[in-house]
Amino acid sequence: MRSARRLALAGLVAVAALPWLVGSYPVKLAQEILIWGIFAMSLDLLMGYAGMLSFGHSAFFGLGGYVAALALRGWSPSLVSALVLPAAAAAAAGLVVGFLSIRVSGVYFIMLTLAFSQMFYAAAFNAEWLGASDGLPGVPRPRLIGLDLDRTEVFHLYILAFFVLALVALARVVRSPFGRVLRGVEDNERRMVALGYAVRRFKLAAFVVGATIAGVAGSLEAQFNGYISPEALFWTTSGEALLMVSIGGAGTLAGPVLGAAAFIGLQSLLSSYTEHWTLILGAAFIGFVLWAPEGLLGLARREAGG
Repeated sequence: MRSARRLALAGLVAVAALPWLVGSYPVKLAQEILIWGIFAMSLDLLMGYAGMLSFGHSAFFGLGGYVAALALRGWSPSLVSALVLPAAAAAAAGLVVGFLSIRVSGVYFIMLTLAFSQMFYAAAFNAEWLGASDGLPGVPRPRLIGLDLDRTEVFHLYILAFFVLALVALARVVRSPFGRVLRGVEDNERRMVALGYAVRRFKLAAFVVGATIAGVAGSLEAQFNGYISPEALFWTTSGEALLMVSIGGAGTLAGPVLGAAAFIGLQSLLSSYTEHWTLILGAAFIGFVLWAPEGLLGLARREAGG
């Protein structure tokens, strides 16, 4: 356990030092990995710990981005606009969507969450005040006293700080009695009900927490790119996060981050050589499913144990 923590700390220090060691492109790639790592971890809370496979998680990611874009552009370039309001909006949406969705399970839950994400997407795509299909450009970064977030190294540390906060928060959640109940729900929901647990309340709470963190990730994505578009709300965004969780290893917070790094790294590498990079990435995913169903982290543990 101590060696794992030391390795994680060394990794964070190395990531923090990137702006002073490499060029701008690797730094931006690392920032994107951190943002999508937050998003993937938020989905893993539902999928890997509570057994809720959601294809509508993109709704909260995109909602956080749109709320941040509107608030930063039209109200105040502060942390309230950049993070508090997007998180609150995503939490409120998660409460409503989760309340309706957790009443069903299995494929019905998947389809219901998918339907909600497509509703959010259609609303943004057709709303002129949200930029319709073009989205909202010109999203400024927040202004913090003594810090210029337009500087690459400052913005990099800013994203890394929220990545660490999300990681620590989720780690505390999954290691708490609440997290152990979620594990029990994933293993055998009927048994947990028979033991007297209010399973729906636990699932709804997990859904809201996951939605809130996804909203923060969406806000960071809007600040990173300087714009937000309806594509952030589309179901394929949820699909990409699902691939990241599966590639890295569900039910582990480190797994989704590794999956995000593998997915984005491969996408960046392959797309520079061929337009058909999705075919290669799809083949790689099939390979993971067949030969490493527990993901990269599970594979590493198996090799270490063997």
